[in-house]
Amino acid sequence: MKRSDIIRSIQVQFKNMNAADAAAVLETISEQMKDAVASGNRIELRGFGTFQPRPRATKVGYNPTTGGPMYLPASTIILFKPSRELTKMMNG
Repeated sequence: MKRSDIIRSIQVQFKNMNAADAAAVLETISEQMKDAVASGNRIELRGFGTFQPRPRATKVGYNPTTGGPMYLPASTIILFKPSRELTKMMNG
């Protein structure tokens, strides 16, 4: 599903909303979610799942070309855990 599909579905749900307003709603929600995860907060969307930042430690990898060690810096990843409802829907 693309951004334009989501905007269209918002317009279908709210009949009086034009495309620009639906796009603004989607943009506001996505910005709030980005800001929350970037500041280290967990986002929970009931019936869909949770997004949570998780730190990753520094580790040693290996260069496939030379076989020599490469030091991979610590970073933060975003973990998504689907809700039970979504998992049940996906599995039949």
